[in-house]
Amino acid sequence: MTLLSGPEASTGPYVHGDLPGPRSAELLARQQRRESNARTYPRHLPIALAEGSGSYVRDVDGNVFIDFLTGAGVLSLGHNHPELVRVVTQQVATLTHALDFPTPAKDDFVDAQLSMLAPGLRERMKVHFCGPTGANAIEAAIKLCKTATGRGDVVSFQGGYHGGSHAAMALSSLVAQKRPIANGVPGVHFFPYSYCNRCPVGLRPDSCQTNCASLLENALLDPNGGIAPPAAVLLELVQGEGGVIPADHDFVRRVRALTRTLEIPLIVDEVQTGCGRTGTWFAFEQYDIEPDVIVAAKALSGIGTPVAIIMYDERLDVWAPGAHTGTFRGNQLAFAAGAEAVRIMHRDGVLANVSARGEQISDRLHPLREHAAVRELRGLGLMWGIELADPGDGRTAGELARQVQAYALRQGLIIELGGRDACVVRLLPPLNVDAQTVDTACEVLLDAIRACCPTPPCQRKAEELLRDAVGADDV
Repeated sequence: MTLLSGPEASTGPYVHGDLPGPRSAELLARQQRRESNARTYPRHLPIALAEGSGSYVRDVDGNVFIDFLTGAGVLSLGHNHPELVRVVTQQVATLTHALDFPTPAKDDFVDAQLSMLAPGLRERMKVHFCGPTGANAIEAAIKLCKTATGRGDVVSFQGGYHGGSHAAMALSSLVAQKRPIANGVPGVHFFPYSYCNRCPVGLRPDSCQTNCASLLENALLDPNGGIAPPAAVLLELVQGEGGVIPADHDFVRRVRALTRTLEIPLIVDEVQTGCGRTGTWFAFEQYDIEPDVIVAAKALSGIGTPVAIIMYDERLDVWAPGAHTGTFRGNQLAFAAGAEAVRIMHRDGVLANVSARGEQISDRLHPLREHAAVRELRGLGLMWGIELADPGDGRTAGELARQVQAYALRQGLIIELGGRDACVVRLLPPLNVDAQTVDTACEVLLDAIRACCPTPPCQRKAEELLRDAVGADDV
């Protein structure tokens, strides 16, 4: 099957010559001269893109890559899905922008989004359209909860990421991002997240009673805990930028129970996990909880036309008219595509494909669980992370990850990095990716990690295995 058009059409990943190629190098140089120093992806993925189709992209030099970045999870149905292209083309000739006026496209979009919630939850949720990004929606959610509760503080979690705007950055845990910015938003309290591979309280799963949740419970329930009831608790069910870390189920249920007891709105940030990424429409469904506020963006349109929303319990709907606005909250192209994307997801069984391909990734990458340089392989649905460890030869885990990323790119696979020191190799393929493409991508990843760290199991790995066998206190 031909994947891309033009003279360089290919049936799979194909890279010839050095990267960047000459035409990409020219565009990268022009970008460096003219664009902000804050640009990120081209620094480690030095290519200039020309076209995309499904799970593949072609650069301007004719190289074809499997795209397991997909616009940081935006392109849930891959590049240029023909049916989404069709509805966007039809809509652009009809109406493109309508502020917050009701329109047929918007009404269809709201119906589609609410239809993906369980009946009891669906019936009491209101929808608010924000600016075009996830950070805009996070700020709207916090503003809503502060207005509804009359409180000012917010609880967030270590390792979390919620955006790069002023308030969203304050709610994110990465200190380096905030350090250069004076007068950050006050009143944010960070608590440990259930990251069992790096337990925040130094415990092991067999001796832990979800103590990370206990720390939050003690702080909010104890009259001497030092924190007054906050306006909201903000939680990712899978920390994406933090390194693809699914939350422990007991941790999530205890946080939900605590917030209900104290009447604190629970906001779940589903910007990256939403719209089917984890195998259910929203990740919170897999944790048997119902949040008070749901934040969604990224993949809502399925094709990259931007839209961001919050869905929230009607009891929080205390905003006055005009209390929260945004010029681009009426993107009719995104509404038309988003409603069509939901129909396609149902018709094509895309959520079932997410689960099947997720199991395929787990099986194909299983050998990495025993590799000396792999600390952990983890994921949910089609959101996967391979956390690397210092290989013991002077390189850091982050340096090793960047070498793995570069090697994979030369073999025709685009992947992302995240986590602490960017040591986690991240996979965000399209949700309708086929089994053959997943198999090819996994083979490239296996080769990349083995090539970049070919040494036998190192002393660090041996010590970890010994510690697991006899207990940390005996080693």
